[in-house]
Amino acid sequence: MRIEAYTQVQQAYKATYTNKAEAKPGVTKTDKVQISSIGKDITTAKQAVKEAADIREDVVAPIKEKVNNGTYDVSAASFADKLLEKFAGF
Repeated sequence: MRIEAYTQVQQAYKATYTNKAEAKPGVTKTDKVQISSIGKDITTAKQAVKEAADIREDVVAPIKEKVNNGTYDVSAASFADKLLEKFAGF
């Protein structure tokens, strides 16, 4: 394969190429972005989740205190019922 021939063909195409995107005097082009209300709601929700704490201390603190004191009691029947609901679909 001859590289020179490829270069000559490429130069021939460049010579006939015209730039159609030339700026015309007095004409300005602007780009606009419009975000839908759903997009704005999603952005607001993402920001709220990002700012929220990962752990709800108001719920965790009393349980943690009971566990540390040894007073946290779990009903075996209640625990078994929850397991059956989750894994057996009852």
